Amino acid sequence: MIVILKSGASDQQIDHVIERIEALGLQAHLSRGTFRTIVGVIGDESKVSEDSLRSIPGIAQVIPVLPPYKLASLEAHPQRSVVDVSGVLVGGGNLGMIAGPCSVEEPERMDRLAKSARESGANLFRGGAYKPRTSPYAFQGLGVEGLKILKEAGHRYGLPVVTEVTDPRNVEIVSEYADMLQVGARNMQNFVLLTEVGKSSRPVLLKRGMSATIQDLLMSAEYILSQGNPNVVLCERGIKSFDPSTRNLFDVAAVPVLAGLTHLPVIVDPSHATGRPDLIPACALAGLAAGADGVHIEIHDEPEVAKSDGPQALLPEQYQELAGRMRKMAELLGKTISPPNPEVAA
Repeated sequence: MIVILKSGASDQQIDHVIERIEALGLQAHLSRGTFRTIVGVIGDESKVSEDSLRSIPGIAQVIPVLPPYKLASLEAHPQRSVVDVSGVLVGGGNLGMIAGPCSVEEPERMDRLAKSARESGANLFRGGAYKPRTSPYAFQGLGVEGLKILKEAGHRYGLPVVTEVTDPRNVEIVSEYADMLQVGARNMQNFVLLTEVGKSSRPVLLKRGMSATIQDLLMSAEYILSQGNPNVVLCERGIKSFDPSTRNLFDVAAVPVLAGLTHLPVIVDPSHATGRPDLIPACALAGLAAGADGVHIEIHDEPEVAKSDGPQALLPEQYQELAGRMRKMAELLGKTISPPNPEVAA
């Protein structure tokens, strides 16, 4: 940590800063320049609060040397993490191919979509049983019944299932049915929810908030990791912009940026990023080319009657074509698509 003092800081103020640092068991290295005086702090930075230092008279700026996301940082964990979702691997050269409808619907449709996703090459099946909606009058999901339908459909075809958990009180029941818990964009900074999923043994898919910085995303991941759950996959799903051409701005650059900061796997969600089926294939391939560890895509066989987000869903045949192209991209990049797991319990 580096402490920069104000240009007019007195000797008494400088001495007080050094005394405060040393009282915390850290070493203070004073450097006086022509215009600035700097104090280098050596030792365990967790012992000192940046805010408490900033409140000391005479201090202009406190600059941490290490990132605040200790457990999520690549420096703390140089080896890339591989997350095991009931036998399907994500990260470390293994691609997670997540497909399914936005919302869990009737059992017959979910069975058709799971079968189609499996035949196309997906290795994880998704669907929302609980839906956080902007309008209180919109479809809110089927709840526990939806969880049962999702699990039965996915596991019938060897596909571990991913679903969103929206309430800390529901973490336990969702964990009974889901192989992976999703924390959506609206809940990325719901710290109570993050703490609860961190206590769960289930892997977590953490989506970037619509207005969140990359550091915000990593700090949210830190909440989960700090509770003892190391199995976190980050998801770039688009951020808000001023341009209405797409639903969100697909920040594909976030993928290599995150790769340089964290050991956690990173996937992309071009469905929510663009909201346009015609743009999903190009953005999915761009995400893989940028280094993503997987792709999350919504599919539906009748988008016009979908319970939610039908306009952004690919038809099963469209996903099948895209999945074939993604397999070729994976081969080109030397990555493996982990096969579905026939041993997941039905």
